[in-house]
Amino acid sequence: MKDRYNVLLLMVDQMRWDSLGCYGNSVIETPNIDYLAATGTLFRHAYTPSPSCIPARACLISGLNPWHAGILGMGGGQSGMGTGFAETLPGVFARHGYHTQGVGKMHFHPQRALNGFHNTLLDESGRAEPGFVSDYKQWFDANKTGDYQLSDHGISWNSWMSRPYNLPEYLHPTNWTASQSIKFLDERDPTLPFFLKTSFARPHSPYDPPVYYFDMYNDPEKEIPQPFVGDWAGINDHPEDAADPDAYRGRRKPAEIRRARAGYYGSVSHIDHQIGKLLNALRKRGLLEKTIILFTSDHGDMLGDHHLWRKTYAYEGSAHIPFIVRLPKPLRNAVQRDVDTPVTLYDVMPTLLDLAGLPVPSGLDGLSMRRQLFEENAGGRAYLHGEHSTCYSEEQEMQFLTDGRRKYIWFPRRDCEQFFDLTVDPKELHDLSKDPERQEEVTLWRDRLIQELDTRQAGLVEAGRLVCQNGRPYLRSPHYDVRVGKTGLG
Repeated sequence: MKDRYNVLLLMVDQMRWDSLGCYGNSVIETPNIDYLAATGTLFRHAYTPSPSCIPARACLISGLNPWHAGILGMGGGQSGMGTGFAETLPGVFARHGYHTQGVGKMHFHPQRALNGFHNTLLDESGRAEPGFVSDYKQWFDANKTGDYQLSDHGISWNSWMSRPYNLPEYLHPTNWTASQSIKFLDERDPTLPFFLKTSFARPHSPYDPPVYYFDMYNDPEKEIPQPFVGDWAGINDHPEDAADPDAYRGRRKPAEIRRARAGYYGSVSHIDHQIGKLLNALRKRGLLEKTIILFTSDHGDMLGDHHLWRKTYAYEGSAHIPFIVRLPKPLRNAVQRDVDTPVTLYDVMPTLLDLAGLPVPSGLDGLSMRRQLFEENAGGRAYLHGEHSTCYSEEQEMQFLTDGRRKYIWFPRRDCEQFFDLTVDPKELHDLSKDPERQEEVTLWRDRLIQELDTRQAGLVEAGRLVCQNGRPYLRSPHYDVRVGKTGLG
């Protein structure tokens, strides 16, 4: 046991890949995450399998793709993440002698379900099932110094609006999540290696970092990147939808968009400093070089790109995520610094188990990235498949394929498609799906999606063609009742 490496899974909520210095953002300050990348391995083409919280996290904890995990999105006949998985990432670690702890946002249902952890300390933002009070809310009420509540600033959990945190910084959930993780390091069983999932509920809205971090980017002289708006994006410019403080699409005023981005960037830098606090705690306790660290996000945030907000989309802002692996020093002398192999969240489970020297359960959809970490041109999958059920509107339901260089998107309820060449158009400004010179490529990627979906026998493909889903019942995985319904969650 003493020779085993610890495992720290750092997870953030709704962080887009290009909001970090290590991924090329020259404006934002993320020195601690950049340090993990500089001393570890950066995966360039990491994508969420389903760009919203519940399905993405179900894939991560189970090692299964959305169809086999049973949850295809949020809304549209879907429900919360249940407990019906044969194997879970923390469960396998626990079974092999690790002390397992989850801190922060888990998004399980019921919320006190452990899903393989020995213990969880929860910050569930505004989610509260009957009788549930999160550990963070209990701590907040015990430590606050006035008559105020968690969200007295008036900005809701899915709003595009932004402002500084209105309460003392020590009460912010980002601080609490890092502090409780450090507390675990001191209170864990010292005779066992640990598996710790530290899961921050930000930079998911509300974009409300403490004043110091908000002010870092709210300076008009600070050149925060403007939203990317494709020549096809007029379909999302709906003034009536944009009027909603929780808008999922529509054009807001430039000052409002800039303020949203300033708040978002501030939240990212705030998380980075708290990760630094946790890394310093590991270093001080002599644990940093005895710990495998993986950093990722469940999905991204559109932040006004293409007149869209929040997530559930196949576009880069929503679907492209950070993915960084840092190994202990004895293991990382020969690691690759950059990996181009497409990687996704259901690869986290087999990768961490493999790196820890534990057996990987059979039947997982995920692939271990161990070879990619150590071997140049190690190969791997050719592309990734992602999807999301109807959520904000039926027209946004989507299926997508990408290898990080090309991206094909199909909208089942509109029966239309998009195709982007990310090598020359990483901002997805030009839809090439109707370009006569790209039809051979479009056909190739469409056929790949047909092959992916045909095996489901769910009415998405007939006679070798994609079938419009307009007017049909919402798609539901046959595994849904096993993972969700039969646990009393349906």
